[in-house]
Amino acid sequence: MQMVLKRLKKEEKGFTLIELLAVIVIIAVIAVIAVPLIGNIIDNTKTKADLATARQIYEAARLHAADKTNGTLADVTLEKLQTDKFLDSPLYLPSNKQALVVATTLIDVSEETGDYLVMVTTGKTVKFTKAQIMAQ
Repeated sequence: MQMVLKRLKKEEKGFTLIELLAVIVIIAVIAVIAVPLIGNIIDNTKTKADLATARQIYEAARLHAADKTNGTLADVTLEKLQTDKFLDSPLYLPSNKQALVVATTLIDVSEETGDYLVMVTTGKTVKFTKAQIMAQ
């Protein structure tokens, strides 16, 4: 009888199995909620970085037009902008960290559809309209 009382009076330190399982379940629920949110934030950041690169190329094309074509904005490739030193070479698309393909990345000026910019890498093609670029 005294042994039972001693054991009951003895201070036990530590957590029970139920308490540990409850903590693990709480952490799992937080992870299930947080992981997709973090993924969306990363995707949005990549898109914004691509848009910033598009704006940089578009502004270089505007400077090129002012300097080389008397202000007439015409179709121009990334290669031309880099050759004329309006942009650094190579230029990378932030979302996939690959260099833009200079021959096929272009600023297209069209009366029907408006201006748009097409950026091409080995694994991805991204197209932005003038409205998207200027809204940033």
